Amino acid sequence: MCGWALSTVWASPGWLHYMRQQWFNTTFTRGLAGQPLYQLNSFDLTILIAYFGVLTILAFYGIHRYILVYHYYKYRDQRPSEPARRFAEPPLVTIQLPIYNERYVIDRLIQAISRMDYPRDRLEVQVLDDSTDDTVLVARAAVEQAAASGLPIVYLHRTNRHGFKAGALQAGMKQARGEFIAIFDADFVPPPDFLRRTIDFFTDPGLGMVQTRWGYINRDYSWLTRIEAILLDGHFVMEHGGRHRAGLFFNFNGTAGVWRRTAIEDAGGWQHDTLTEDTDLSYRAQLRGWHFLYLPDVECPSELPVEMNAFKVQQARWAKGLIQTSKKVLPRLMRRRDVSWNRKLEAWWHLTANISYPLMIALCVLLLPAMIVRFYQGWFQMLYLDLPLFIASTMSISSFYMAAQRELYPGAWRKTLFYMPLVMAIGIGLTVTNSRAVIEALLGIKSSFKRTPKFRIESKADKAVDRPAAIRYRRKIGWSPLLELALGTAFAWVTWYAIVNENYLTLPFLLIFVVGYFITGFLSIFQGSGRRKGRIKDVKMPILTPGV
Repeated sequence: MCGWALSTVWASPGWLHYMRQQWFNTTFTRGLAGQPLYQLNSFDLTILIAYFGVLTILAFYGIHRYILVYHYYKYRDQRPSEPARRFAEPPLVTIQLPIYNERYVIDRLIQAISRMDYPRDRLEVQVLDDSTDDTVLVARAAVEQAAASGLPIVYLHRTNRHGFKAGALQAGMKQARGEFIAIFDADFVPPPDFLRRTIDFFTDPGLGMVQTRWGYINRDYSWLTRIEAILLDGHFVMEHGGRHRAGLFFNFNGTAGVWRRTAIEDAGGWQHDTLTEDTDLSYRAQLRGWHFLYLPDVECPSELPVEMNAFKVQQARWAKGLIQTSKKVLPRLMRRRDVSWNRKLEAWWHLTANISYPLMIALCVLLLPAMIVRFYQGWFQMLYLDLPLFIASTMSISSFYMAAQRELYPGAWRKTLFYMPLVMAIGIGLTVTNSRAVIEALLGIKSSFKRTPKFRIESKADKAVDRPAAIRYRRKIGWSPLLELALGTAFAWVTWYAIVNENYLTLPFLLIFVVGYFITGFLSIFQGSGRRKGRIKDVKMPILTPGV
């Protein structure tokens, strides 16, 4: 994420200023004796140290993107193909479906599980429902229908959300009989051959987990879902692909994967002291000696959030959870002498990357003072300071995501170029909510597991009027959109300042900040107001007999 912030390194006098600067420097900054009249004072020096300090830290995280792309292509021969051998008899698999208030999508998930191409006598399905609304009725009806068709499925409802998703999974483990545990979130639609394509890799006794790549049912629903897909493609192609191929630590994504039960138990089970229980368990298991497998060719479709507030909630939860996991896991990891330095360094980069969000906010505060202080620099002094940071960071965002698109869509990846400015703008717009999440994690402030609401939006044809339940599923607006609009206004003023001072080269990058903050702010207010007609698919409630 830090690459977006470093776009502002060009926020200093441009080429058009060169002649005027040279004249100004020679005429006004030196007296008759040739002594400088303008010198940096302590305030100016403090601003510059802070400015370049933030840029340097962000540049290191930007360099990390280049390293991941390098690993991906350097170790391309490590791409998994087929399991070394296969099970003589299909092992018993428990499929866990953790849900919480998912009335719109739970029946779709259970129907997908019912189509799973796996022997019914070697399968058990658990619907782990923590819902507090009429999802309970929808889920029970879907479970009854699936059970009547012969699917070995049980419905387990908890009256409290102790431990949230991790608590539900751990509670289900106590009743599970399977040697292997497959997990799917409510908005996923696993393909029928999912277990057939993953389970035989566990003939390797040291394999603890298999993660598959997420696909997106509603990728083309709107410009927002396209951007979300691009961001997640970068994670699943370049991050997971690069880490796995290079033999580095990588994580289970909470869904669309299969665990060896003994690996979960050996690592200490599901724990709920972080909001990313999946990453927490992943690192604990790998530190116990289990290795993981990533299968990019096995795609598991899912539904992307169609509203800005839902997307922001999802991203903030991941940002906070990773920082919580870093505080919990990194000290233990760094003390391990049997873990190589490059694996430690990658784990540090991975788990602390979201620290870039509050640094980006700091950069927003420092930008205008730095522009004013640096007015007296010539273009050459600006260039040799800023250009390396620019290449190390800002360019990494385009190379990272474009490389992922090229791998997934060899014939159509160039179309993604159109979305790259919006990708960077939305990334900047997330800094407010994600910075708050990161700071809360650093300060040890706990919060509940906030689900990402899904409405079974699969295509542009899924349009209906708002329903009361759908409005309840929407997140409250809160104060963050107001701060986003304030930052957008501030950057609009900085853009005007750049125009007045003829800093034209800075305008494209400053405008990305303006657009990013205005988009996230206005969409959050507009979509969260509950007054507009929503594109929310209607779900007919089942008619149940008393006592069901």
